[in-house]
Amino acid sequence: MADPKGFMTTPRQDWPRRPVEERVRDWDEVYVPGALLPIISKQADRCMDCGIPFCHDACPLGNLIPEWNDLVSREDWRAAADRLHATNNFPEFTGRLCPAPCEAGCVLAINQPAVTIKNVECAIADRAWEEGFAPPRPPERLSGKTVAVIGSGPTGLAAAQQLTRAGHTVAVYERADRPGGLMRYGIPAFKMEKHHLERRLEQMLAEGTKFRTSTSVGRDIGADELRTRYDALVLATGATAWRELTVPGRELAGVHQAMEYLPLSNRVCAGDLEASPLSAAGKHVVIVGGGDTGADCLGTAVREGAASVTQLDIYALPEAERDEDAEPWPTYPIRIYRLSAAHEEARDLRTAPVADADARLFAASTLRFDGDAEGHVRSLHLVEVDARRRPVDGTGRTLPADLVLLALGFSGPDREDGLVDQLGLAMEPRGTVARDAGFATNVPGVFAAGDAARGQSLIVWAIAEGRAVAAAVDRHLTGSSRLPSPIGPYDRPMVV
Repeated sequence: MADPKGFMTTPRQDWPRRPVEERVRDWDEVYVPGALLPIISKQADRCMDCGIPFCHDACPLGNLIPEWNDLVSREDWRAAADRLHATNNFPEFTGRLCPAPCEAGCVLAINQPAVTIKNVECAIADRAWEEGFAPPRPPERLSGKTVAVIGSGPTGLAAAQQLTRAGHTVAVYERADRPGGLMRYGIPAFKMEKHHLERRLEQMLAEGTKFRTSTSVGRDIGADELRTRYDALVLATGATAWRELTVPGRELAGVHQAMEYLPLSNRVCAGDLEASPLSAAGKHVVIVGGGDTGADCLGTAVREGAASVTQLDIYALPEAERDEDAEPWPTYPIRIYRLSAAHEEARDLRTAPVADADARLFAASTLRFDGDAEGHVRSLHLVEVDARRRPVDGTGRTLPADLVLLALGFSGPDREDGLVDQLGLAMEPRGTVARDAGFATNVPGVFAAGDAARGQSLIVWAIAEGRAVAAAVDRHLTGSSRLPSPIGPYDRPMVV
């Protein structure tokens, strides 16, 4: 450890965000440009280099956190970048998008604010690109084996990069017009600007990975044809089958799924559209669902100029601090009050005057939607619920709603393209693809990874799945593998 007393003398300092009134006028990332590097070395000094670093177990990638914290504190950026990339293909993604379970497992977090692990990671990744520490790494020789990766989200990209670097010829199939999956069209630019994604894709192209965009496997190309053409298939399509809300009025115009809404705003930012056909401008917006996708809708609606935005969360308002009895350290505290950048914006701008906190109504369950004579939604009726989600008498209320966004999560892979049925894949009861301890499905040569098999999860788990399935495919093709396999298909986050 560079400073044995750093955790005692240096308080936690996070990457500062731009003023709310400034950042809601654009789609740039919410953080102050250039404000991270001046503080990050001292923040890395707070790492205690624990004898048993629980942050390792909290991170499914097994990131070597104390090692690169020490290197950053000494400003050895090249070595820090090497140690970071040894376990993570895309640290600039996780440094911006991951909720940092590693920080929940930080030993310092027992009685102090955790080390700013996520900020340190982001600083290393950005510095690596600025200094040229992340060059393409094409294989020295080719194996003669071919692999098709279906899906270009973080799982598919990680698997493709690992397999390409191992010497296999890899093609990534993506049904959208550009690769990136939800990082491209689901995550708003104010959380991660797309040039970070483009830079990695250029690196992968230089290494030899090929991309086949605007190609829906199962529709544009049959699954059997793909199996004939390639020695192995990796199914990394994600869990894009969204959950529905079956209440009266769901059929009204103006009630949409979050993933119908968010891609359109991303296409506006990309220059594909002049304006979103589902723009929230001037509308009363209600978001049903209290998770990250709902927060993404919130920040997007604020930037589009909504008249009001309210987010409904079926859970009760959580406490500001971890409940040590219910969710003891070092588990990840799920039920804790977190203020994302979008919630901070909604709070300061008072987008939801009726909210319990920021823009959120907690313990709120939707009863029905009402519409006008033209069949367009105009209001949402809700009721407060108890801990068992039972309605509480006398708590009903009505919110104006011209646009309702459903952000209720995802149940498994979308089966409309026919891929699952064409391959004859066995499925789990919950709707995900079944696989064995080696990530293999019931179909020889076909492997499944990421949210399609695990279920909806975090980006850090998606990348870990991509790296692990790459090792399994490499072993299948060559008989052995030197690729790292950070997790197994049955590993789960460290939660109660």
